[in-house]
Order: sequence, then C-alpha cells, then structure tokens
Amino acid sequence: MKKRNILCLSTSNYDAVPTRKQNIMNRMTDADVLYIDPPVTYIAPLKDPQAKKRFFEHSSGGRMVKEHVTVYAQRPVIPLYNKFRQVNRLNQAGLAVYLAQLVCEHGFGSDFWLWCYSPTSADVVEPLAKMLGIEAASLWNRTVYDCVDRHAAYPGLINPAVVDDMEKDLAMNAAVVFTTAEGLYDTLSAYNERTYLIPNGVDYELFSKVASIVPKPDRPITLGFVGMLQECIDYALIKATACSFPDGRIVLVGNALPGVDLSWLSDYPNITHIGRVPQAQLPEIMADFHVCLNVFAGNELAKHVSPLKFYEYLATGKPIVSTPFPLQVNEYRDYIYIGGTAEAFVEKCREAAREPADDPKSKSRMLAAKHSSWDERLAQMRKQLGW
Repeated sequence: MKKRNILCLSTSNYDAVPTRKQNIMNRMTDADVLYIDPPVTYIAPLKDPQAKKRFFEHSSGGRMVKEHVTVYAQRPVIPLYNKFRQVNRLNQAGLAVYLAQLVCEHGFGSDFWLWCYSPTSADVVEPLAKMLGIEAASLWNRTVYDCVDRHAAYPGLINPAVVDDMEKDLAMNAAVVFTTAEGLYDTLSAYNERTYLIPNGVDYELFSKVASIVPKPDRPITLGFVGMLQECIDYALIKATACSFPDGRIVLVGNALPGVDLSWLSDYPNITHIGRVPQAQLPEIMADFHVCLNVFAGNELAKHVSPLKFYEYLATGKPIVSTPFPLQVNEYRDYIYIGGTAEAFVEKCREAAREPADDPKSKSRMLAAKHSSWDERLAQMRKQLGW
C-alpha cells in the first residue's frame, strides 16, 4: 500500500516538550511526515533573546528525527500577523513558496494531507495550491485543522476578532476538524459538520511506570506540578498552598514561558523550581509526589485547554488536586479532588495527601489514562478520517 504524505504545520517546535503534535505525528508510522516548526518573528528576540538562534535554522535544511518524520524550520516572519490579516497573508504567501519546494523535494507533488494547528494556516492553502498548479478546493479537501487551544484568548500582539475570523475560515473549509475541549467543539462544529471532540492523551507506557517506583520514605509531604509555567496558571493558588504546607514541599517542573515573572519564588523557601526535565526522567521525579497539582486559573484560555499534564497525572495513579478548570476535569471528579476556592483547594490537598496507597481511586485514575493513551487518540482520528 502506498504511504500517505502529511505536511504538518505545527505550533510547537519538535524538540520542545512533546505535545499533541509530536505524539500524533510520531505515531503516524504509515505516512511520510514533514513536520514544520513554527516561525519566529523579526522582533521575537526583544522578548526572548534565545529566539535569535532560530533566525537561520531554515538554512540548515531538514533533519530526520524518525524513519518517517523529517523536521524543517521556517524563515522568520513579519510580526503582528495575528493583529492584521493582510500581514498574515503576506507571511503565508512566503511560506507557501517554501512549502511547495519541500513537498516537491520529497516527491509529494500535490499528493499530501495538510495538517494544521494554527488559525493563520487559513491563508496558506490558496497560495500553496497555486504554487502546485492545483485547485484550492482540492487541497482544502485534504486539510485537517487540529484545534488544541482557544487561540484568540492568548495575550500579546493579537486582535481576537482577526484570529477568530481566520479560524472560522480554516474550520469552514477544512475536510475535518478535531478539537481537544468541549468549548472548542461547540464553536467550531457550527462551522463544519465534520468536527470531532478528541481530547489530548498520554504516553501511558511511560507515565504508568511511576506506580512501580518506590518513593523515598523520609521525604516531606510533596505536592508537584509538571508542565509549562504560563499565563493561565493560578500562581496565587500555588503561593497559598505553599503557605499552608510550611513543612512540606512544592515542586514545579517545567520552564516558564517568556513574559512570566517567577521572581516571587525567592519568597517561598519550600517551593522548588527545577525547570524543564527530559520527559523520560519525569517518572523518577513524580514518584516522590504525594499529590499532583492541576492549578489552572479560571480565564478563557484555561477553560478550553486539554492539559497533557492532567492525563500524565492520571497515568501515575497518584492523587490529583485540581481547580475546576479546564472544564473537562469535572468528568473525573469521582476519583480526583477538586477545590474551587483557595481554602477548598488547600483542604483537598490535605485530604489527597492522606489517601492510602491501595485506595481504589488510584486504579480508576490509571484505567482512565489507559483509555486516553495517544494510541487510542490516534485511532479515533483515523476512524473519522477513514484511514
């Protein structure tokens, strides 16, 4: 059988913490995948000095990271593309030239699926089709929009109305739309009847190892958070929890996104921030957690995310204490702990820390995670695509 070809326009660098994009494409072993890292803007180094390193990555060509996955970097782009549609059209026209070269070099021709993660991709389909000498409708019929966030809710140099308009165009014209959260599904299903709710998943084989690792017996009560430290995290709640467990320890595992201020950490001696850790090392760290923390704030962005960390927590079998956000955590309320106020959250942490190791809720959490593995999620996608 001839392999499918997939051109994946990602919003996460392949080498970053593995997210939905990498996990899905890595498991698409019956396809040849060109994984395109997101671009940096010409002004990105003003916010993140490390961004300048990525200015010339595109000139290095592609690199094969799996037998079926080759990663490419994009050229830098003009900023304000989420604020002014015409700027995005200019950027996407330039991207179309680059993509046309790549698909031809890899022998895809016009026979490929375009797999998109950003509303900005609404403006790349027509110029790319033109570069390939095919009708735009033909390419739209092989376009997937996998929506993982409420993109218009992000802070920064954006105009929410412009982002929503691009997303509407992308969703209306795509062959299939996948969404990770109910709120996203409610919005996008109004534009496309072939919209499906498929939440994020977990590398169950990796994170379930935690259950078999013996934790340090003399450790203090340890409450842990694993994930990116971004704007939608409730930092006030982390501070309140640290104050309520003066003899305990709060462990934050993950990098802070540019613009997130963590200078306050020095005021809390029982909070340890260890930064990003290779995913393979996380089970050893998480084995020492008494409680896993899911601390999303109640803003628009947090309501509609599908946090990978939550499914990873489930796979460990460890007690989970969560805010009521994102909304989908309520589906698991029978075997997690949910606190809607700072006082309730702290009390749930105390209750969770007392949960016995043989509590049936632990097995329920692991079973829910097993049914949410990335293999299961990909199978759901394949079913809807008819693959």
